[in-house]
Amino acid sequence: MKALWFICVLALTGCQQAYYATMEKFGVEKREILVDRVKDARDAQQEGQQQFKDALDELSQLLNFDGGDLQTQYEQLSSQYQQSKKAAELIGSRVDKVQSVAEALFDEWRDELEQYQSQQLKRQSQQQLVQTERQFQQLLKKMRSAQSKTQPVLRVLNDNVLFLKHNLNAKAIGAVQQDFSGLQRDLRSLVQEMNQAINESNKFIARLQQD
Repeated sequence: MKALWFICVLALTGCQQAYYATMEKFGVEKREILVDRVKDARDAQQEGQQQFKDALDELSQLLNFDGGDLQTQYEQLSSQYQQSKKAAELIGSRVDKVQSVAEALFDEWRDELEQYQSQQLKRQSQQQLVQTERQFQQLLKKMRSAQSKTQPVLRVLNDNVLFLKHNLNAKAIGAVQQDFSGLQRDLRSLVQEMNQAINESNKFIARLQQD
């Protein structure tokens, strides 16, 4: 199993390097790819925020159910949960892509330092590398923290959807209501973390475009 995992990692790394090499032939450097991927991750977080809010609103409507088709409202909640799950997966995937190209960029940058003849220019470039890498690590930490905050919300939503699936009645709705305040708290924490990651993304993009 470990050998298979190692082979898959090598294959994936090889594909990524081939992709970067191809893009460079078309004049697109890793720095530009990194900017685009940070933007993509930022956008996924913004969209994810709204999706989780929509899911919570749908649950709130079901808990305040006052006549009508309860089955239809349950199906809408279930759909919102599935969309929230996909939003969380997309955020994780895009953050992975950000980390991948950043690591490739910094490795290349370190290798190129050895090509300098001018020690002054080398020191300046090395300082830029250290500062950029430090800011990136701060960004990545924020992104991963925001990503982790999606899981408590998803777990509660999943529990509620599963419980209501087989107990779609007033008593079941009352039982689900007990988790609602905790879910609201988790969502507020998620939104706060995502806002911080989005702000860090904007600052990092500005830095790369300025250098």
